[in-house]
Amino acid sequence: MTDPDPDRFSSRRSTVYAPNGLVATSQPLAAEAGVRSLREGGNAFDAAVATAAALNVVEPTSTGLGGDVFALYRTADGEVGAMRSCGGAPADATIENVRAALEADANAGDYYPESRGYATDSPDEAGMPFLGPHAVTVPGTARGWEATVQRLGNLTLADALEPAIEYATEGYPVSEIIASHWTGAEDLFTDDHAREAYLKDGRAPETGETMRLPRLGESMRTIAEQGADAVYEGEIAEKIAEEVQAKGGFMTVEDLAAFEPEFVDPVSTTYNGAEIYELPPNNQGLVALEALNVAEEIGAGDHPLDSPERIHYFAEATKRAFHDGHRYITDPEYEEIPPLASDEWAAKRAEGIGETADDDVSFGVPDSHAEDADTVLLTVADDEGNLVSFINSRFAGFGSGLVAGDTGIALQNRGASFSLDPDHPNSLEPGKRPFHTLIPGLAKFGEDDWAAFGVMGGYMQPQGHVQVVSNIVDYDMPLQAALDHPRWRYRESGELAVEGRLDGATQSKLARKGHDVRVLPPVMFGGAQITRVEGLGGDDPVLSGATEPRKDGNATGY
Repeated sequence: MTDPDPDRFSSRRSTVYAPNGLVATSQPLAAEAGVRSLREGGNAFDAAVATAAALNVVEPTSTGLGGDVFALYRTADGEVGAMRSCGGAPADATIENVRAALEADANAGDYYPESRGYATDSPDEAGMPFLGPHAVTVPGTARGWEATVQRLGNLTLADALEPAIEYATEGYPVSEIIASHWTGAEDLFTDDHAREAYLKDGRAPETGETMRLPRLGESMRTIAEQGADAVYEGEIAEKIAEEVQAKGGFMTVEDLAAFEPEFVDPVSTTYNGAEIYELPPNNQGLVALEALNVAEEIGAGDHPLDSPERIHYFAEATKRAFHDGHRYITDPEYEEIPPLASDEWAAKRAEGIGETADDDVSFGVPDSHAEDADTVLLTVADDEGNLVSFINSRFAGFGSGLVAGDTGIALQNRGASFSLDPDHPNSLEPGKRPFHTLIPGLAKFGEDDWAAFGVMGGYMQPQGHVQVVSNIVDYDMPLQAALDHPRWRYRESGELAVEGRLDGATQSKLARKGHDVRVLPPVMFGGAQITRVEGLGGDDPVLSGATEPRKDGNATGY
């Protein structure tokens, strides 16, 4: 514990403390669902699933059953683990089959909207479509939720889903930022299934307006009664496959039935005394670890907090990690991935970093398809010592634009991250999992001091991890201040984007170091959540948490 010093709290609000359990996420009603689970005898893992399910209803613009889910966690008995629940491409989704289908589809051009960051406006010009049936991969969420509560929780999946079912059937008032995102997605719903499931009288709900999602609520009730198999082998599975096939895609019930979540070993590194854990590939967690290693190698955290030198050196470290990650990270069952998180790799990549920005860092070039994708993250801690960082997404808002029949389940477009170039490391192959942006985070600051954390938003995620870790480890910032501090991000274009709150003199000095500095609005730098337990194993562990509200964030406990 640090000494109380009011001058340390530069944020507009302070860190939240609670005696029994604490949930941090992007929507207050969802956080309350998690706290309800804790009050009813659940642990952090039950609360994580309850919160994620509620987010599917109260923030459907970002997450849902049609997407994927990942977790990093520490259990009360000290186990550090990870869950990866993301599906792959359908068995018939070969490069040749997708190309032929796109060429035969007169509507294929609709899958390349320029507003989503695609320059391509024709299926004849390379890439995977951003929207539509060919962007749909097998959703991992339902079986991921079920596996979490069965293996790690105290309650049942039905218990965890109950708050979400109530919100879906009884209704809830839509909050401001979510209402704005919903309005922006209206044009995505060209199909009757989607419009009937997610629009109200043909339009998006307005701020404060009560919204009900009865079709989604009924699907959740079916899952509560029958288990996740309903999504992969039962009636819901049939409707998912029928929806994708009716639009020209290749998903089958057999593809869905074959899916199982994985419990895997995390990857980790030590940064200035703290051990930082991430998910292994096919996620971009190695980007965060490599960036931290390179930053430590060059002493990036030795510079004053708000100095241009600190931002410059961290940005140069992150730049190299991004290029390496986008060259090598893919489904490890299909390609060998070098030791990007090793000290030896970091030492080699640090050699070219100097006092000015480097335009040529070699290797891969980040792919803009996922650069600004959004998602939801939640973190939970309980007084037993369980902590979990849980992240759930359909990739881009409502995903592919497809909603499976009358289920209310919007299907993800994660397959947009594949390439139709057979020589690309993330080339499309049957069963292959795409490069994934979703990365929960876990940190061990001391033997009895652990935190679950994360930052949202496409390629902002590993960059946000690096900055939050440094703020806490290098500058001893309180949790809320560590999340609120102005951020920067390296862009696919080579630009160094910064928040407008960053001092103008610092921006000018970064430009003089050769950075192409651009000021972007706060929403481009992701929201963030963190929960922490200090004094693990003692009689009175200290639970704290914070959320950084680029949306409608809330950290609450009991």
